[in-house]
Order: sequence, then C-alpha cells, then structure tokens
Amino acid sequence: MANERVIKKYANRRLYDATGSRHVTLDDIRKMIAGGERVKIVDDKSGADLTRAVLLQVIAEQEQFGTPVLSTELLESIIRFYGNPVQQLLTSYMEQSVGGLLKQQQAMQAEMTKSLSSPVAPIAELTRKNMERWANLQASMLSGFVAPAKDDDRPPNEPRGKKR
Repeated sequence: MANERVIKKYANRRLYDATGSRHVTLDDIRKMIAGGERVKIVDDKSGADLTRAVLLQVIAEQEQFGTPVLSTELLESIIRFYGNPVQQLLTSYMEQSVGGLLKQQQAMQAEMTKSLSSPVAPIAELTRKNMERWANLQASMLSGFVAPAKDDDRPPNEPRGKKR
C-alpha cells in the first residue's frame, strides 16, 4: 500500500499511530479512512498484519449506531458465501460495486462543485434569455403601432402628405 499510515496494536489493546505519534481509537481510524487515508495495523510484538480484524471492528462499531449499512439479510447472504466456490466472485463483485458507487459519488460532487462555484451563472443565463424574449415581444408589439414615415425630409411637426 502506498502512503499508508502504520498503526501499532499493543498487548493492552491500545492502538498507537506511529506517524502521528499518538494513541488512537477505532473512531480515529474510521475518520482517517473516511478522509481518504490508507492504514495498516500491525501487532507491536510479532509484526503480524491485523488490518482486516481492526477494520471489521470499526465496521461492527459503526453498525451498532444509527442506520446500518449492512442489513441482516445482507449479512446472512455474505455468511452463506463463505466456503462456497463462488466466494471470490462475491468479493470481486462487491469491490467493483462499491468502487463504481464511489466513482458516481465523486462525479456528482464534482458537478455540484462546478455548479456552486458560479451559482449566479444559471440565473444570469435565464435572465439574458428572458430579456431577449421581452425585447422581441416589445418589437413585435410596436411594429403594429408605428408606421414608417413616407416623407423623410419633412419637419417633425409637419403633417404627412404636405410637402414644403
């Protein structure tokens, strides 16, 4: 893993962030991951990789509060896939599905950011179109009331048809 934050797990179950030089909680790890960081959790004495086990703890803790992401039915289905010949297929499918969902979320966020960067632009365009329609309407209405002058060289106050 590139640019991963190493976290050591001690025998007393405390987690220590070697990069940040501080003790961390499961919630701190969740925040790191939510912020886009990659973590690797290792046993302090043996050096064994404990990342999956700790990440499962983070998920279990999150599932206890609020609306769970993993429904009981989904958890049961996942359990049924363990030991099944298509277990790897499920893993690949779930990784691709979540990856696709994240890409869609990023695309939507980019579009929202683009539209919010200039919130006045859509309103300005609408105003410009409305002004253009209003000018066209006025021009069409006035064309029926104003007749062009036949005698261009007459003074402004002189009646039509009478030449000097």
